[in-house]
Amino acid sequence: MAKVLVSIAKGDGIGPEIMDATLMLLGKVGAELEYDYINLGESVFKKGIMNGIEPSAWDSIRKSRLLLKAPITTPQGGGYKSVNVTMRKAFGQFANVRPVRTFDGFVPSKHKGVDMVIVRENEESLYAGIEYRQTRDTCHGVKLVSRTGTELIVRYAFEYARTNGRKRVTCLVKDNIMKITDGLFHQVFNIIGKEYPDIQQDTMIVDIGMARIADTPEKFDVVVTENLYGDIVSDIASQVAGSVGLAGSMNIGHGCAMFEAVHGSAPDIAGKGIANPSGLINAAVLMLYHIGQSAAAAKLGNALLYTLEQGQQTGDIAKDKSKALSTMQFAEAVAANLGKSPSSLKAFGAGSGQAVKLPRPQDTTQSIRTKRMTGVDVFIDFAGHDAQELGAKITQCGTSQLPLQLLSSRGMVMFNPKKPEQKPEVEAVTDLWACRFVGKEGEVKNHDIRVVLNNLEAMGLDWVKVENLYTFDGVAGYSARSGE
Repeated sequence: MAKVLVSIAKGDGIGPEIMDATLMLLGKVGAELEYDYINLGESVFKKGIMNGIEPSAWDSIRKSRLLLKAPITTPQGGGYKSVNVTMRKAFGQFANVRPVRTFDGFVPSKHKGVDMVIVRENEESLYAGIEYRQTRDTCHGVKLVSRTGTELIVRYAFEYARTNGRKRVTCLVKDNIMKITDGLFHQVFNIIGKEYPDIQQDTMIVDIGMARIADTPEKFDVVVTENLYGDIVSDIASQVAGSVGLAGSMNIGHGCAMFEAVHGSAPDIAGKGIANPSGLINAAVLMLYHIGQSAAAAKLGNALLYTLEQGQQTGDIAKDKSKALSTMQFAEAVAANLGKSPSSLKAFGAGSGQAVKLPRPQDTTQSIRTKRMTGVDVFIDFAGHDAQELGAKITQCGTSQLPLQLLSSRGMVMFNPKKPEQKPEVEAVTDLWACRFVGKEGEVKNHDIRVVLNNLEAMGLDWVKVENLYTFDGVAGYSARSGE
């Protein structure tokens, strides 16, 4: 078998220690790998490279399409970009996959029998980090959810479940409030779910879903959700399982795959030789499955489980601290146990963590056929609090083609030109106001919006943001305002 090239980043803090332990084990287990060492993280940031990635590292990853990465330290302060986020976006790593399980009786946890997988969308939603500040008082973040991105992550979750013998996929959304963005995610989940009748499927509102994962994680199997939700629920699941320090994860996409431990660089214990390498070892197991070296993956994973089962543990989880092993002592114990399997823990095997065929977007999610403009929301910076006075001015800025429908603040209607005498129950407390101009569907043009903007400017009003309003197959692609 030809050796597979892997880019290796030893990282910061405890990274070099746990990476050396992991690489030693990969050699002992007979993995057919060739390494290209690259530099990421703190030392690169200090050179003035704001994303923490050297040019030669990019070249290596593009060539290998595989990255095994130890924890990275991102300096505090403005301007520095997360290495992980940069990698995920640059290489289209749309899926973050984090297995979570309990090690019953050997790692402290009040829950037993937890064996779930979080499949998190990796590129979109609020976690994309698209933010703006238009006024002195108000900022906003853009929640970007695309039909294509949603289809990729949902289909991957179902494919993962089917490939690995999982029985159920649960979708977490908040579409009772965010009816358009989360509503789209839910809709695509339902459509694609019909292609997998062999797999049970359900949807939960994300807040109650997270509460149930915190309370009864053993009832979940595969969970698929958006980026920010996925980040939070992954940490909740790992914490209640008692295995934050043991968990590995993978970031999967069409550009390359990245494998890492889920914990941080722990600079407070760096150099002491006491760090637990299990998270990175588990990440290496995931990598071996991903590249088709399943025998080596199962052998390494089972030796790790057997070692934990025998009470050979590092100080972070050892019940008897006097018998705690150092980082390399633990790795050597795992090496000595290669070929052994756990007796009380679920073993790795042919059905554990198998490589999943990456989906491509398909025309199966009923793409929108008809798009028509109906109006525009124009956001203005206005420091006053008299909605009636402001509403009267803005009414004059509308046209017969595009009249003012309402004026709102923070989603609450503050002025209705058809009922100018009707005052809101509350006073506006911010300086960002939304002026909604609505005309006849399909008859509104960009020219009409430009006329309204010119009128607002002539009135001395500072417009800072514009959101065009559309219908898609006759369904409004924008939210109503409270009190409308």
